[in-house]
Amino acid sequence: MVRSFLLFMSFLVSSSVAAQNLELKTITSGEFRGESMAAVTPLADGETYAQLSSDGKRIVQCSFKTGKEVGVLFDVASAKGPQIDRVDGYIVSPDGSRLLIQTNTEAIYRHSFTATYYIYTVRNNRLVPLSENGPQQTPLFSPDGLQIAFVRDNNIFIVKLLYDNAEVQITTDGKRNEIINGIPDWVNEEEFSLSRAMVFTADSKQLVWVRYDETAVKQFSMPMYKGLNPEKTEYAGYPGFYTYKYPIAGEDNSRVAVWSFDIASRQKRQLQVPLDADGYVPRLVMINSDGQSAGASQASGSGETSRGVAVFTLNRHQDCLRIFLCDPLSTVCKQIIEEKVDKYVREEVVHGVQFTGRHILVPSDRTGWMHLYLYNMNGQQLRQIETGDYEISAVYGYDEATGDTYYASHENGATDQRVWVMHQNGKRECLSEQAGWSSAVFSKNYKYFIRTWSNLNTPPVYTLCDNKGKTLTTLEDNQQLRQKLSAYSLGRRELFTLTTSEGVKLNGWLIKPADFNPSKKYPVVMYQYGGPGNQQVADRWNIGMCGQGAIFEQYLCQQGFLCVCVDNRGTGGRGVQFEKCTYQQIGKLEAADQVETALWLGQQSYVDKDRIAIWGWSFGGFNTLMAMSEGRGVFCAGIAIAPPTSWKYYDSIYTERYMRTPKENPLGYFDCPISRAEKLHGALLLCHGSADDNVHFRNTAEYTEALVQADKDFRQLVYTNRNHSINGGNTRNHLFRQCVDFFKRYML
Repeated sequence: MVRSFLLFMSFLVSSSVAAQNLELKTITSGEFRGESMAAVTPLADGETYAQLSSDGKRIVQCSFKTGKEVGVLFDVASAKGPQIDRVDGYIVSPDGSRLLIQTNTEAIYRHSFTATYYIYTVRNNRLVPLSENGPQQTPLFSPDGLQIAFVRDNNIFIVKLLYDNAEVQITTDGKRNEIINGIPDWVNEEEFSLSRAMVFTADSKQLVWVRYDETAVKQFSMPMYKGLNPEKTEYAGYPGFYTYKYPIAGEDNSRVAVWSFDIASRQKRQLQVPLDADGYVPRLVMINSDGQSAGASQASGSGETSRGVAVFTLNRHQDCLRIFLCDPLSTVCKQIIEEKVDKYVREEVVHGVQFTGRHILVPSDRTGWMHLYLYNMNGQQLRQIETGDYEISAVYGYDEATGDTYYASHENGATDQRVWVMHQNGKRECLSEQAGWSSAVFSKNYKYFIRTWSNLNTPPVYTLCDNKGKTLTTLEDNQQLRQKLSAYSLGRRELFTLTTSEGVKLNGWLIKPADFNPSKKYPVVMYQYGGPGNQQVADRWNIGMCGQGAIFEQYLCQQGFLCVCVDNRGTGGRGVQFEKCTYQQIGKLEAADQVETALWLGQQSYVDKDRIAIWGWSFGGFNTLMAMSEGRGVFCAGIAIAPPTSWKYYDSIYTERYMRTPKENPLGYFDCPISRAEKLHGALLLCHGSADDNVHFRNTAEYTEALVQADKDFRQLVYTNRNHSINGGNTRNHLFRQCVDFFKRYML
């Protein structure tokens, strides 16, 4: 009897634990993020990698073969010199003898930040400041490890380690909102994912950088208030403004030029890069001395093989990428590759090109699918690496020693990503057979890689593998996160497909409540992003509005909703025809596909067709507004967070890539949420940060005025001093609580 009672009590306890519900604050605080392999740097020996400890106190050296710690490169507790609390990031010198330790990091925009850096010498365990004249940006070791270039206040400096860390100023014309050296302006940073625009040559004798002249770019000002967390006391009496250069579609961009500095003679030269007056330089690459002999000698007219730099250029329409080999001394540049495609060159092509030593590995979607092509240093195509009706999704490299090429692809469908090797003999092998989503970080010699794998229902697992795909050891399996999640009542995540009335097949995921009753009709919340090349539907853990295994969607399911996400036309992973069909009409097909999704859902026996809502952030907010005003009134409610409402208000590089200019494409620009305001159907909540440097609050201000004049009701939330991420302090928790309450009000 006693035993039976104990068993019964045990069942009650386990049942209550299993039925535990999520709390919004624990979600927004990141409690369910789990462990990751952050700040991993493969080291030059090919056998080890560096990694920053989770507490930011140590940088350790680990074996690629065993995963075990084999040394400590840096320890806050024992380092001599200035005392620091923790490490925000680090950079290892080419020979591994020194590290740059990043502290006191202050964000500027999405990629850029200032920080206080220290030079740490491993041999004597000593820290010294990189500079005592103010915070620095994007420090960079020279290939010989004896110099460090960095940017401060839009000017470039070099610290010479053999000369008692003497600091030399290279440029003097840098001035805020006028001239920038070595780092990109706002729009180039945001849309080409840049934080640094300078490189050393392989012989460490030259520094090459991009100079941005943004004098002609029009300024944008955002009001700033005192606010809280952080509190800006300078605005306690009167508000102020943050003013910066932001080129909108069709307006003047920065004028760019490429310059070099000869360190010995201290002479500066402008390179003769053939570039349109309104063209872009989205990337600079140092050419290794063993790999650029033919191209560099022809470009420079000399026998020097260690001073070439690859300069990437794009025309303003972004449909023609050219790569030049340039000699910083003679300033002569020779074109070696031209990638000219219909519509636009994808950003993955620009960043995926690799100079591997004696070859150039180039991704291209010229056949309708993203594939890899091998060139020699003269720009002659040698062969296509692989082929098929699938997309290459990541380029890991070409091994000069073996001729093997390592990459990731969607060969098993857009929602599945695996790691592959194509051998020189044409034999292809999958190095991650498990279905789901795999990515890799390879050792310098391609003998090993760290594999990250997850699927919809499994948090990331990090394993060490050899280059045959054999698992050597498991580094992190997130077992603690799994145990934590097992205490909650969570629904299972499922992938599905649907076919629209136009015959378009779309991929989606669905999350049902843990206690799902198929005979009940549920309200549905549709989350989406939908922008060009983006992919939200994948068999991986990090899905949903807040990631973390769609933890926010799980919270909504516990409130009584079903949660759905569908990737519309224009999204990535499915080839050129699917992705680029939205060209010059951004929003039209995307919104139509979201409406079709709602119609399809309404036909399912467990869905209440009159209680379907849609929401999204940024492009997802734009897509929400377009779908709610598409004409078919299928959504009872919607939430648009930080939405663009007219592409005339958005930046030049992103917008023109997909839409060209307003003058060239007036009809494409006209069709937007503002022009569709009269057709808005359903209850609407708009949320925006007043200091959004990316999608300006102007978008919401102009849209709400259009709604007012169209006599449309809506609710609006403005978050003081918050940028595009709308976070800081309690902000994110407050934002999502309002969103949940809004859905409940109009759907439950």
